[in-house]
Amino acid sequence: MAQRVVVTLSDDIDGGDAAETVSFGLDGRSYEIDLNTANAKKLRVALAPYMEAGRKQSRSGKVYRRTAVAPDPAAVRAWARSNGMEVPPRGRIPKKVYEAFNAVD
Repeated sequence: MAQRVVVTLSDDIDGGDAAETVSFGLDGRSYEIDLNTANAKKLRVALAPYMEAGRKQSRSGKVYRRTAVAPDPAAVRAWARSNGMEVPPRGRIPKKVYEAFNAVD
């Protein structure tokens, strides 16, 4: 048996049927709002002076977050052995060993 799923969008302002989803951003956050044609036009008219006065931001301007760098495995193994912990000579170092190593740091 076939099943048909129907998704209906409701206008987020007045609760009626929405014609489109409008995406916009402010203060570094992105928003989406479902609006009928009239409300979408009102939003665009309200934002038009700000959009005309503002600068377009390129999408390539991604924000890169600094990632934590894992400690050198050889140093962790040496530290673990000197502290009486068992670690394999090769392969993955157990999480509890890394946690103990980082706790001392």
